[in-house]
Amino acid sequence: MGAADPPRTSRAWQWLGLTLVDSGEGYATVEMTATEDMGNQSGFVHGGMISTLADSAMGRSLRTIVPGVARAMSFDLKLSFISAARIGETLRATGRVIHAGQRTMVAECRVEGKGERLIATASATFAVTREKGITQSPDAD
Repeated sequence: MGAADPPRTSRAWQWLGLTLVDSGEGYATVEMTATEDMGNQSGFVHGGMISTLADSAMGRSLRTIVPGVARAMSFDLKLSFISAARIGETLRATGRVIHAGQRTMVAECRVEGKGERLIATASATFAVTREKGITQSPDAD
């Protein structure tokens, strides 16, 4: 993992079974195994669950940027569903920071299933509060 301290997980992460499997500067990879409770009426993984996974991977990727992020909240989220995810399948989402301003950050994400099959792509804009000590940068928003 990229950080020296193990990341804290929220109760939502615990409830959904989300696991941080890798991270480094500007990226984070999160996995989730889809359970029966995550299914839609057609027997596939509900899109809201995939959206939550993508949002979580992108949000975690923000926390790899220096100077650090104390708080982040997505205020714009776009998903494009490519193929259906199956119940029981382990889904892997990799979020990458593409803009790191003082007050907003933008990230993108790929959600993949077995054999790197593309399930969805996503992008999001986040309102962020930086940790104390951030200095003004030329690309500050």
